[in-house]
Amino acid sequence: MDLFAEARKALKETFGFDDFRPAQKRVLGQVLAHKDTLALMPTGGGKSLCYQIPALIFPGTAVVISPLVALMKDQVDSLRENGVAAAALNSQLSPDESREVRSQFARGELKLLYISPERLVFEIENLLPRSPVSLFAIDEAHCISQWGHDFRPEYTQLHALRTKFPQIPVIALTATADSMTREDILRQLDIPAGNTIIDSFDRPNLSLAVKCDYRKKDKLQEIVRFIERRKNQSGLIYCLSRKSTEDVADELRRNGIDAEAYHAGLDADERSRIQEDFLRDRTQVICATIAFGMGINKSNIRFVIHYNTPKSMEGYYQEIGRAGRDGLPADTLLFYSDSDIVQLAKFAEESAQKDLQLEKLARMQHYATSPVCRRRILLSYFGETLEKDCGNCDICRHPPKRFDGTILAQKALSAIARVHECENATMITDILRGSQRAEIFDKGYDKLKTFGVGEKTPAFKWHGYLQQLIHLGCIAMAYTEGKPLRITPYGREVLFGQKNIELALIEDKLLKTTAAMPSAEGGAAAEKRKFKNGLEGGDLRIFEALRAYRRELADTADIPPYIVFSDKVLVEIATRRPADIDEFAEVPGVGEFKLKKYARGFLKALRSAQE
Repeated sequence: MDLFAEARKALKETFGFDDFRPAQKRVLGQVLAHKDTLALMPTGGGKSLCYQIPALIFPGTAVVISPLVALMKDQVDSLRENGVAAAALNSQLSPDESREVRSQFARGELKLLYISPERLVFEIENLLPRSPVSLFAIDEAHCISQWGHDFRPEYTQLHALRTKFPQIPVIALTATADSMTREDILRQLDIPAGNTIIDSFDRPNLSLAVKCDYRKKDKLQEIVRFIERRKNQSGLIYCLSRKSTEDVADELRRNGIDAEAYHAGLDADERSRIQEDFLRDRTQVICATIAFGMGINKSNIRFVIHYNTPKSMEGYYQEIGRAGRDGLPADTLLFYSDSDIVQLAKFAEESAQKDLQLEKLARMQHYATSPVCRRRILLSYFGETLEKDCGNCDICRHPPKRFDGTILAQKALSAIARVHECENATMITDILRGSQRAEIFDKGYDKLKTFGVGEKTPAFKWHGYLQQLIHLGCIAMAYTEGKPLRITPYGREVLFGQKNIELALIEDKLLKTTAAMPSAEGGAAAEKRKFKNGLEGGDLRIFEALRAYRRELADTADIPPYIVFSDKVLVEIATRRPADIDEFAEVPGVGEFKLKKYARGFLKALRSAQE
């Protein structure tokens, strides 16, 4: 049997799925061939299977470097529920527990060992040589890079793995890394650039919406209305300050919504309690600073709200990625304000990477205020071009006036090409408008064919259209090299007339397009929308009954409900309505271990709900 056939067999038997996704196949092809790999896959894209499956079929133990204790616990609990021998070494273990895990590893009893980068530095010499290691998986690999949004200095020591275990394959995985961060990861881990596999960053199940310049009272009222339409659905609200988390949680509780505040000012036991209550569906909403969320794998978070503007697109993408990890529909809502930008700009000014952080903040501001499809902007930031609007964001639901911007775009792209892609947006605008400033003449740009071809278009409009071309994936900005504009492959197709492009009309008075937009979920459309995973009638009633039964099982086993079965599996059971064990086995996400453990009980709950 070849390794891929073994991998598919392990996937079906252990996790209950028939085949891998395309990107997973590409990653597994390299890992199974013992090639070092950098895998960039979106949250919910199945990254963990890319090392868990090889761990199951390779001899020895896979060592997974993970940054947070909660994340390790979640992964270990999930694996054990699927019948996989897994354990974690972290600071929360007692000395006796730690000794037992180390003994299990030394005896070769584990298929996966999760460990923090800090602990790994010690165990490279003391534990890892005591038993065969099958592979090293570095999760949340963006933490390696100084350019990443969550830089962890301890991660820079992981290069020691290559020295101590040169024959053991390494896979680095992340859902959030721009081009600079990717290059840094490859360099630090000595992974060949050609071994990088990038899946689409698109999360089409997430709806995207932004609301601008709301006063505090109005913002809180809007959040209450938003959550009231999502009864019993789990959600996160990210806030910039500790006080904001408490204010929002207080307001939600006053309106009968079960909410808790979570921030670094709480003691460790209280933070742990709040997190556990949320994981186990005892608390509906967590209002948190960014300290919350990275360490959990809760698959049934149905919405993420940003009470304040995030400081970067990487952070924003990582945080909205908490929603809809099971692939079912989920909503995101961002509240943008100029006052947030001013405060975040002050933080950036004080950072060691001032210019870079200010540029990242500017890109976040563009995302929130641009009239371009949100998803196209988000994907463009990570180097991915979406040539059509997504249809699942507020801009697409309430589109601005558009026009055929192909000729305008060609003028801008031609100017960029004629200066050999070495100038920034301000210089390109000046060339197009025929500026008479001295630098234009000093560089000979007044001799270019594009000099003055856009003189009738005001400078603020040219800047706006250039931003749109960036967001639409025609232009990339090298913001660590003085911000020169570079033409992408898609941009060259537009330049040479192979593709047309639509732009949003910029009015004579520069307005924040999103500020005046109607509610992203107003009127009849909001009434028609199904917030319960698309279920209605009997299917919805059965889903709720299965959900209640799952909660009983989870409470008895002292684990989060989604570890028993995800909402997606419950939806499948509610709609398929399997009549016996054999039919239950065909439900995606039901492996052999869980089939034996849970099928009879869920079939009984299903029959009761149908009566």
